[in-house]
Amino acid sequence: MNYELFITGAIYKMSLKKITLFISICLCFSNFIYAETLTLPYDKRPDWLQKEGIVMAGSWEPLPFRIMRDTGGKTSIPTASQIKDYQYEHSPQMLDRLKNLGVNFIMTHCYKGMGLKTEQQSMADAVEFARLCREKDLHVGVYNFSGSFLWESFFKEMPQAKDWVLLTEGGKAPTYPQATYRYYWNRNHPDAQAFYKQIIRFAVEDIKADLLHFDNYHYHGPGFDANSIQRFRRHLKENFTTAQLIEMNVNDVDSIRPPTSNSPNTLLRRVWLEFVTDSMTQSYYQLNRYARSLRSDILIENNPQGVREKIYVPIDHGRMLRGGEAFWDESQRIGYSDNRLHCRIRTYKVARKMNNMTFSYTTTPLEMAESMAFNLDCLGCICWFEYGKIVASPGSKQVMNAELIPFIKFFNKRRTELLKDAEIIADAAVLRSFPSQVFADAEYAALNYKVEQALIENRIPFQIIYDSHLNDLKKYNVLVLAGCVAMSDGNINHIRDFVKSGGRLCIIGPAAIYDNCLIKRESNAFDNLPKSSVVRIEQDGDFLKAIKQCNGKDFSLSIKAPPGLCAELTEKDNLRLVHLVNYRDDGPVKNVRVHLQLPAEINADSVTLASPWRCSDIRTAFTQAENSVTFEIPCVDVYEIAVVAIKK
Repeated sequence: MNYELFITGAIYKMSLKKITLFISICLCFSNFIYAETLTLPYDKRPDWLQKEGIVMAGSWEPLPFRIMRDTGGKTSIPTASQIKDYQYEHSPQMLDRLKNLGVNFIMTHCYKGMGLKTEQQSMADAVEFARLCREKDLHVGVYNFSGSFLWESFFKEMPQAKDWVLLTEGGKAPTYPQATYRYYWNRNHPDAQAFYKQIIRFAVEDIKADLLHFDNYHYHGPGFDANSIQRFRRHLKENFTTAQLIEMNVNDVDSIRPPTSNSPNTLLRRVWLEFVTDSMTQSYYQLNRYARSLRSDILIENNPQGVREKIYVPIDHGRMLRGGEAFWDESQRIGYSDNRLHCRIRTYKVARKMNNMTFSYTTTPLEMAESMAFNLDCLGCICWFEYGKIVASPGSKQVMNAELIPFIKFFNKRRTELLKDAEIIADAAVLRSFPSQVFADAEYAALNYKVEQALIENRIPFQIIYDSHLNDLKKYNVLVLAGCVAMSDGNINHIRDFVKSGGRLCIIGPAAIYDNCLIKRESNAFDNLPKSSVVRIEQDGDFLKAIKQCNGKDFSLSIKAPPGLCAELTEKDNLRLVHLVNYRDDGPVKNVRVHLQLPAEINADSVTLASPWRCSDIRTAFTQAENSVTFEIPCVDVYEIAVVAIKK
């Protein structure tokens, strides 16, 4: 069905009363989005994190689960040899080996989901292991739960937990991929939340963890189990009037069921998608609040996976990440091949914007270079040490790459000078609009992704933002709306205020032709803005040229180099730092010409080049014309930082 034509026709047939009803529904949509931010400000975070950052080693699977995993669920009883290796893994000698590698943070086990009796010994082991870590001045994060439970052992302890199981629209319990012995639990079920708060208390008070990890937030929001249906019905009753429900074709709330995955794109389905996304966010926030009631500075982290090509329900990073200080990206390996860039830059940009660290496996020099250039306060998880063997990552048989050592040493030695407290410099902000990416046609999300990718590949300083960031745009010259076809009145007003205060707007393709519940607008939302402040271009046009035109001047950073070399621009104290990462596998990129804009009446004092593979920095020549500094970097192997010092 052509929903645009359908909705357009419908809106013209509405009475004024019906239009008012739809406006009220849109306001309810707006109220679903959390305004609260639980992420700790920098000055409220633990001193050790501010001083050291994180270099992580991981081994967070409890022993009985490992046996279940490795035997395909047949048994959880370890052999004598496995017990011996497990004990060595938890020994001071193992910690000395990790610390000698430069590790300062251990992610270990707390609770997996097999039941408190089944995991009693491994939970006690975690308490003792955390104590040993603290004796070695190592900080501890713990795996609190997986979002699933191993139903056979768990139901024996907690038979009532059968009511916590999440069900699909077919009434079945979805299992963890390739592990039929694991069911997902409903993160919003009050009894389940009460149970898992016991685990949080144990982690905070007994293990004395520095960070709590909540896994698998990218899987399964509310479903078709009794609790999810009841919550959805209650949500409809509490947020919508009888007249509004009738407009959604809901005549009897007490009998309504959630729309299925193949349901048409109706208003009720869009209400459901908002409800699902917000429910996942609320569940994360509730865990944070409880943990912080026990200790105010404990770090909170989850795994919604990295930022993908669009927003996928039930996860909206723009909401979810406001509930903690870190999140995982376990995406595929990175590099440049077949003229295509594969990277985690998009994830790192969103994390920095949300004041979050990204946890990722950094098992190659390139992955470490990318993390140092784009990440916040964290080098990544550099190794896995299950059964006392140090390997690259979970399930890997490869030993840790010796080429990582210079990068680890560089991060630990130079972080305070070059990375800590550095702020991103971005000329443009690109909006990821939830209603546009989730409710509207897929072509609009694809356009947004295409624009982001072009800016990354062309090394243009920009930031990815979400709907909640539109009330604070003052640090950007340009706001880019690419495929942002659905938008609330409130967000439109934020954008108008940005333009009135001197900001510029680049519109690629149609913009705000729908409101935030995908009802067609009668007029263009941005028609009355000054033409001098707005650049419009069709979605198949040269949008890089349009963004540059909209910026009105040269970008803060421009680099002449072949594809596959990416860059980030930061500033701290009296330094401007140009981070260059070479994703190509065909050798170093040579003779990279850098053009850097400085604020008016600011002069450069020196330009030096820093790299993990050199013992000392290299001073390089530069020229300055007015506020523009130009210099050349002879060679970028994997990672270079051009450090431009400003005259005081």
